[in-house]
Amino acid sequence: MEQPTLDYINRLSNGDEGIFNTLIGVIKKEFPVERASYDSSVQEKDYRLIEESVHRLKHKINVFGLEDSYQTANRFEQNLRKNSFELKEEFDEVLTVISNFIKTL
Repeated sequence: MEQPTLDYINRLSNGDEGIFNTLIGVIKKEFPVERASYDSSVQEKDYRLIEESVHRLKHKINVFGLEDSYQTANRFEQNLRKNSFELKEEFDEVLTVISNFIKTL
């Protein structure tokens, strides 16, 4: 499993600690809300809402430099359009990795 990095955030902040902290703060605030929305829509088996949640979450996946995981999210999003949960377990593993990483920030 890939591991998240802060490379992209470091490039965006260009050494400015204030910008870096702001970006991390936004992620720490948004990710749990987006994850909860995803989990809720999965429980309801609302494929459209799940797809929307995955779409939002895959951008966070990209921010953390998880290229393979981003592709998994993309394929899972496409599967949801066909009412298929194929790749859900893999996607959920990515979310857990990111959740654990965010706790260390």
